[in-house]
Amino acid sequence: MSKNILNYISYFVLLTSYLALPACGTVDVFEKHATIPRQIWKSSFKPEITFNIEPKDTTTRFHIFIVLRHTDAYRYKNIWINVHTESPNGVVQNQPLNLQLATDNKGWLGSGMDDIFEHRIQITPPRSPLSLSAGTYRFKLENIMREDPLKNVMNVGIRLEKAHLEQAE
Repeated sequence: MSKNILNYISYFVLLTSYLALPACGTVDVFEKHATIPRQIWKSSFKPEITFNIEPKDTTTRFHIFIVLRHTDAYRYKNIWINVHTESPNGVVQNQPLNLQLATDNKGWLGSGMDDIFEHRIQITPPRSPLSLSAGTYRFKLENIMREDPLKNVMNVGIRLEKAHLEQAE
């Protein structure tokens, strides 16, 4: 009977190791969000999100995404956001974006659960991921919709995703 217990323990340790080892890999995604107070995004509320790029990551290329969560009660099929990006050398770029959230045929384009929908919309060209310098990047996200304040927006954020070699070529 003790051999059976040892066999079960051996299988358990082997299975646990097999499942735990992939968790020791490198992280290929950085994602940060800001909560919109009371789900009412006033144009005066411009959340700032920062990421620090380590020197070892300067040879890596990144795709940048806007992450947006809203309720089903959000009234529009799109959202206009101005993305202010400050690089480590102090250069600031402003990028007004018209992000499509829904279509007449498909409804909401993001993933949803109950009445909450999340969109991850890539804002870098799919075949042209960016090389980022070492240092701190600041992203300021500004609601530039005509409706102010904009209701039923829960969170807004930035996602940096390391591009895989086959994507970067």
